[in-house]
Amino acid sequence: MAEAPDDLGIPMKPTRPSAPAGGGRAATIPPRTAAEARPAEPPRPPEAARRPAEATAPQRRLDSEARKLIVGREITLSGEITSCDKLVVEGSVEANLANCRDVDIAETGLFKGSASIEDAEIRGRFEGNLVVRKRLLIKSTGRVSGTIRYGQIEIEIGGQISGDIQAQALPETGEASGENRSAL
Repeated sequence: MAEAPDDLGIPMKPTRPSAPAGGGRAATIPPRTAAEARPAEPPRPPEAARRPAEATAPQRRLDSEARKLIVGREITLSGEITSCDKLVVEGSVEANLANCRDVDIAETGLFKGSASIEDAEIRGRFEGNLVVRKRLLIKSTGRVSGTIRYGQIEIEIGGQISGDIQAQALPETGEASGENRSAL
């Protein structure tokens, strides 16, 4: 029984011999003519038309999630960051940051360089030039040093700030100016 092949009813293509039995040249397959060529595939619709759910997905996401850069633990990034909505630093960043709205520096994070942003939450370390147009929040584990300009500041017990520190006027928007006036 070991010699009889199992017949499972699956059709199989016979294998081609690698060389003719006579030892001569192998037969070549002639190229297809235009009439024998496969018909052209119908044109595919553009990406947006094929996947309407994905095309509308960016509109449903919050603007702050659209361009988010996360520098993970034990990652080092250096250079220039010219455009992002939110930067999350869990590792080490040495950069100039422009056109970014929010920065979040985790307890393990270190940012060295300059940043001009809307809001910042610092739980790790920031060293350099920092301009926060709205709210600078330094958590209890946060350390900020350098030249710091801010619209509003909040420092939890244990948080540290040192260097050239100055408040600046908040941008005049209905929400921010109303909060500022009621706080004063």
